[in-house]
Amino acid sequence: MATHLVTGAGSGIGAVLVRRLLERGDHVVVLARDAGRARQISDELPGATAIVGDLAQPGRLSWALSKQSLPDRLDGLVHAAGVVDLGAVGELTPALWEQQLAVNLVAPAELTRLLLPVLRVSRGHVVFVNSGAGLRANPEWSAYAASKHGLRALADALRAEEAEHGVRVTSIYPGRTATPMQERVHRQEGAEYDASRFITPDAVATTILTALDLPRDAHLTDLTVRPAG
Repeated sequence: MATHLVTGAGSGIGAVLVRRLLERGDHVVVLARDAGRARQISDELPGATAIVGDLAQPGRLSWALSKQSLPDRLDGLVHAAGVVDLGAVGELTPALWEQQLAVNLVAPAELTRLLLPVLRVSRGHVVFVNSGAGLRANPEWSAYAASKHGLRALADALRAEEAEHGVRVTSIYPGRTATPMQERVHRQEGAEYDASRFITPDAVATTILTALDLPRDAHLTDLTVRPAG
């Protein structure tokens, strides 16, 4: 039985992925921002083990995890959490920049650092759910795209550093996906939301599982997923 830790399991891609991992008998640990959210996610995803750590405060993750029981081996670490606030460079405040950089980039880096010892034990796999914004930056998307471009750099550096330990690293770049985050983006854009136009979270979860399940003699480093229409 494989053991995975997944962030962003409360909704969207992360929630679908956790359900599929549990259905096939894997052990899944989910990260929640506080105790109340941990109880809620545990109720929604029976069988998952919830731990608490606020990605918006990456400097406190080490302290938070030190107070909780963690797996002694980890086959997969999937970074599926993220936040987005749109706005022109001339309008975005430092607080909005800092929040997106903290959750989307600094927290994944810190969580990976803290879990590397157990990932090395099992020659595990780190998956970063990035975004099309990690490959190009459009108007109004500067802060989010900057965080995702940074996430790509983090993954590339980590892959090179951890190859000697057998730890694999994959970046996945989904196009627009039908999730609550996408609904929020549409509200910010003032656009009508039509989920049928976008990738389903299940399709992205399938992509993640493909990377995780690949035999050891191969390594998917970068995967781009786009809507079929």
